[in-house]
Amino acid sequence: MSTYKLYYFNGRGRGEVIRLIFAAAGQKFEDVRYEHSEWGKHKNEMPLGQMPVLEVDGQKLPQSLSIARFVAKQLHLAGKDNLEQAKADSVVDTIYDLMQQYFTKVFLVQEESQKEEAKQKFLKEDATKQLTNLETLLTSYGQNGPFFLGNQLTWADLMFFETVATLSQLDKNILEKYPKLKRCHEEVGNNPKIAAYLKSRPNTPF
Repeated sequence: MSTYKLYYFNGRGRGEVIRLIFAAAGQKFEDVRYEHSEWGKHKNEMPLGQMPVLEVDGQKLPQSLSIARFVAKQLHLAGKDNLEQAKADSVVDTIYDLMQQYFTKVFLVQEESQKEEAKQKFLKEDATKQLTNLETLLTSYGQNGPFFLGNQLTWADLMFFETVATLSQLDKNILEKYPKLKRCHEEVGNNPKIAAYLKSRPNTPF
């Protein structure tokens, strides 16, 4: 049986969806968390000088989405066949587009005087477009089930769940106009393994 060690900062960021996949599968892993002040001592230990990095049986794998997809496949949370996996991937890619827009248009804005305007513009334009797209995919792929692949929980749902945690800091009611997405988010949060993980994980701002 494989052993897993995840290297990331002591925060959610790009590493959290990987932790959520492990949690949902009930898979033990070593959660190595570095403070930012420690990073300089460990940067050269990572293949590309960045994190997250997953060590699998002694081999190190970089790139957050590659890691998450690999772990999801390993732990049967990626879809049951190639078509289902492609559907889950399309959801993840849509979420990634949304979060890239958030980081470039809101998170990286330095001037306080510009932050509120940037936030409102993002919520009105980018978030509305991509959440509508996600609701469309959930309706098409999920049919009447709560998840993006119906009654089957996948890493796409976990990626969405973590994304909502970030976007809710901008608008706590961000899913009110998207009933199917809201249901999906609630179902993930009510998963006993996810709920237990959320209760026990370190409390970090992001």
